[in-house]
Amino acid sequence: MAQASTIEWTQATWNPVVGCRKVSSGCANCYAERMAKRLAAMAKADVSAGRNPGKKAAYLHVINGRGRWNGDVFLDDSAVEAPLSWRAPKVIFVNSMSDLFHEDVPLQFIQSVFRVMNACPQHTFQVLTKRPERTREISAKVTWTPNIWMGTSVENRAVVDRVHELRQTHAKIKFLSVEPLLGPLPRLPLTGMHWVIVGGESGPGARPMDPAWVRQIRDRCVARGVPFFFKQWGGVDKSATGRELDGRTWDQMPETAALLL
Repeated sequence: MAQASTIEWTQATWNPVVGCRKVSSGCANCYAERMAKRLAAMAKADVSAGRNPGKKAAYLHVINGRGRWNGDVFLDDSAVEAPLSWRAPKVIFVNSMSDLFHEDVPLQFIQSVFRVMNACPQHTFQVLTKRPERTREISAKVTWTPNIWMGTSVENRAVVDRVHELRQTHAKIKFLSVEPLLGPLPRLPLTGMHWVIVGGESGPGARPMDPAWVRQIRDRCVARGVPFFFKQWGGVDKSATGRELDGRTWDQMPETAALLL
């Protein structure tokens, strides 16, 4: 079954790949790394006790002795075809615990994931990468059905070029995840973008986000008619800071997925 998700802008997660390598400042306090550390520890305890760790065993391959990503990825072939058995329509975040376009994920594996997404028009698949240059390079080698949304992370000005790389892909729906927002982006490029998510960093060591940075992006999206989704203010306890912006929640989404959520 799909793994139910507490992420505000999706319903479920699907992880045919786990493991990653940090590539920019937005990766510093990676939530997936923290979760992988816990899952690896649980798997290790299961093995020590003679129990079958199940899917958790994958994380033993990608977490080092310090509880950090070791840079490797684990390809879970057994998970690739899972969405074919999910009949009820879902909005699915693809590889919440990795990056489908990680440099060590073979093209053939990416193509197999795309074939499954192509075969499941009832679902909306949200693919998010910090490596849109690779997405662009292989864009013509996969089939972009309308149910595949392609996004990239943009945490500050240093990585704004990711938007230009994403724009050159053949994805029908393109989106930006501006999370964690680490600095002002008053001229965030929105041409060709269909959705923008903004959020502050959460958890241990969370870096602060200036409300003015959020409003700049919100106002820019409103002026250009781009759906805007404000995920959270963040902080060590994100439940305490909430997700209201100027007295309201912003849950705008491209229409096809909004009908499902």
